[in-house]
Amino acid sequence: MIFLRFVLLSLAAAAGLLLGWSFLQQASAPISVPKTEAALEPAPLQHEPQDAPSKPIIDQKAALRDEIEATIETSPEFTPFFQALRTSFPAIFEIFLDEAGHRFNQAHETGGADALMSDAIQILRQSKGKFAANSDSLALLHFFETEIDLLQALAAADQHLCVDFLYGGTSEGFFRFSGDNRVLIENMALASLDAINNGLEQKIERTAPNSEDFALLENALRSKGLENNEIDTLLDGKMQDPPMDDSKLCHLGQVYLQTLSEMPEPSRSRIFALAIELMAKS
Repeated sequence: MIFLRFVLLSLAAAAGLLLGWSFLQQASAPISVPKTEAALEPAPLQHEPQDAPSKPIIDQKAALRDEIEATIETSPEFTPFFQALRTSFPAIFEIFLDEAGHRFNQAHETGGADALMSDAIQILRQSKGKFAANSDSLALLHFFETEIDLLQALAAADQHLCVDFLYGGTSEGFFRFSGDNRVLIENMALASLDAINNGLEQKIERTAPNSEDFALLENALRSKGLENNEIDTLLDGKMQDPPMDDSKLCHLGQVYLQTLSEMPEPSRSRIFALAIELMAKS
């Protein structure tokens, strides 16, 4: 049973435990991102068809990149993250500009700077996210604390949006929420970037969580007043009959993340690191 719960919790982490990055990724249309930095080279420019506008493609591309950066600048709350991304991973920033340019008109219509922020976080997660698992315990904790802050804001704004966030789902209200809470989105994005940089520097190797770690988590959830069926929902993904309403699920998610953040070391960081590794592979 302990082993089964370990497997199920691992799968749950891949699907929703990483919350913000997964949610932001799905909030906009999928993007194809190279797996290695060596592959982060823009695709060769294609020759214009004869009936295309006479303006050179290279000029169109430069103008589009300028427009993307101008849109980003309309949200000064996001400026620190984009500046840090450009400094830390210039090749990834260039790929972000190219990929965002391919679908900028759609992104601009559906979310503007918030959609572009989503794109940038997704590209960073897919290319460098795994290194956050090698960061120190403080960097890991800080990232998940920003997740908790964001979840609490979602709970206050829209209980259904909160549940979508927990399960890595999407909602038409996400960009509206992002536009009203850009500081929270920025804090989470910077915390993830900081954890990646910290992991690349620290290179901490952790063992996988063991049965004792998960038993500790289960007992901690029970000490918070959660009943067995609620713990089963959180750890095993077991659906209740009748299903829990959004308010209940949102509350359970907040208790779950808060309990994880309060666990003692090294159990806490082992579970956090596992979640990040699974997220980076998803």
